[in-house]
Amino acid sequence: MANQRMLGFVHTAQRMPDKRPAAERRQDFAEIYARFSDERANEQANRCSQCGVPFCQVHCPVSNNIPDWLKLTSEGRLEEAYEVSQATNNFPEICGRICPQDRLCEGNCVIEQSTHGAVTIGSVEKYINDTAWDQGWVKPRTPSRELGLSVGIIGAGPAGLAAAEELRAKGYEVHVYDRHDRMGGLLVYGIPGFKLEKSVVERRVQLLADAGVIYHPNFEVGRDASLPELRRRHVAVLVATGVYKARDIKAPGSGLGNIVAALDYLTTSNKVSLGDTVEAYENGSLNAAGKHVVVLGGGDTAMDCVRTAIRQGAASVKCLYRRDRKNMPGSQREVAHAEEEGVEFIWQAAPEGFTGDTVVTGVRAVRIHLGVADATGRQTPQVIEGSEFTVQADLVIKALGFEPEDLPALFGETELKVTRWGTLLVDHRSKMTNLEGVFAAGDIVRGASLVVWAIRDGRDAAEGIHAYAKAKAEAPVAVAAE
Repeated sequence: MANQRMLGFVHTAQRMPDKRPAAERRQDFAEIYARFSDERANEQANRCSQCGVPFCQVHCPVSNNIPDWLKLTSEGRLEEAYEVSQATNNFPEICGRICPQDRLCEGNCVIEQSTHGAVTIGSVEKYINDTAWDQGWVKPRTPSRELGLSVGIIGAGPAGLAAAEELRAKGYEVHVYDRHDRMGGLLVYGIPGFKLEKSVVERRVQLLADAGVIYHPNFEVGRDASLPELRRRHVAVLVATGVYKARDIKAPGSGLGNIVAALDYLTTSNKVSLGDTVEAYENGSLNAAGKHVVVLGGGDTAMDCVRTAIRQGAASVKCLYRRDRKNMPGSQREVAHAEEEGVEFIWQAAPEGFTGDTVVTGVRAVRIHLGVADATGRQTPQVIEGSEFTVQADLVIKALGFEPEDLPALFGETELKVTRWGTLLVDHRSKMTNLEGVFAAGDIVRGASLVVWAIRDGRDAAEGIHAYAKAKAEAPVAVAAE
C-alpha cells in the first residue's frame, strides 16, 4: 500500500481509511516521500511516453517543458534537467510541492488517461530542483548591465517575486514593498509548513536579495507612502497584493467567539512555527489543541485548515461542504490526505447558524440536494426541508474564499479602476491598469487562484513593464518652441 500511494496508482475512491494515530500516519507519509526522492525519480521519468502532443505541458500555466526534463532525468542528466525546469518557472521546487498536479499536468498525463496512473511529475520536479540546490547549481540571476531605471513592486508573494527576479535579470533596480515582516506572502503565511517548508521559501527570497532585489518589509502602501508617491519614485509600479479579505457568512450566531477566518488561523499557525510568539495562539483562540473543530468550505484553504488542526492536536476535525466530493474545488489529492489523517467530511451540508452564549458550541446545518445545473454547468444546491442537524464545535474556521481589499481607497489613488468584483482592471496583454506605468498581476487581477498562475502573471507583467520602460525611454522628447 505504501508503494502504491507513493506512485499514485490508488484512485481516491479506492483508498481505505487508515485508523492509526495521526502522528504515526504523518511519519509514514514523510518516509514514503523521502524514499521517492532517492529511489523513484528515474523510474517515474522513464514512464513518460514522450507523446506527440504533451498534454502535461499544455495544461501547465507556465508551459513547463515537462517531457524534456523527464527525459533528461531518466538519462541521469539532472543538471540539464534543472536548467530546462527553471527556464520557465521562477520557483520550480515550490510548485513541485504545492501545485495541484492532479488537476493540471498529472491529471492530463496520457498514461493517467489510459488508467495506468500518471507519471508523478510534481515529485520528479521537486527532486530535480532540490538536487540543484544541494549541488549548488542554483545561482542568482544578476544582470549583464544596469539600466539605471527602478521598478516598485507592491506585494512579496509569488507574482511579485517572480516579476522581481525577471526585472532584476533585465537590469532594473527592483524595490519590493510588503506589509509583513517576512517576504513571501502567501507562501510564508498562508500555506502550512507541512506542505511547503519555510526554509524553501527563505532560500528563494535570499537568492533574489543576492541578485540585488531590495526589500522593504513592514511597508504599507497608503500608510508609509501612497501609490502616487511610488509612481514618482519609479519608472513603473506593479501591484501584486493578492486577495486577502475573507468572505464572511451572515447567519444567526456568526458573531460568537471562536468563529475565525481561515487566513487568521493559518497565519497564526505559520508564525508560531517560525518561532514567533502570538497571543491568540497562546490564549487558545487560534489554537485547535483539544478542540472539536469544524471547517466551512471546500477549497485548498479549507484543506490546509483541517490538516493544520489535526497537527495541532484537535479532539476532532470535520469539514462541512455544501456540494459533493466530485464538485469540490480543492485538490482531490488533498482531500484524500486529509481523510487519511483523520478528518471527517460532511458532504452536501451547509451552515445556517451557530449555537452558544458567548463562544460557539455548535454549527446548525441543513442537508443539501444538488438540483438542476446552472449556466456554468454546476448543479444548484437546494436545501432539503426538515434535514436540520447540529455539529459540535469549539472552534469554527471560515474558509469560504477571499475577495480583494478596496485598493483605490487604501492606496490613496481613487482613479485606479477596478472590476465589479473589486479586482484590478488591466489590459491583459500588457498587464497595465488604467493608470500609465501602473501594472498588476496575480490574484489581484484574476481573483483567488493558484500559485503557479501567479508566477505566470508575474513573468508576463515583467515583460509588459520592460516593453513600457523601453518605449518610454525611446520616446522623443518634446522641444519647447522658442
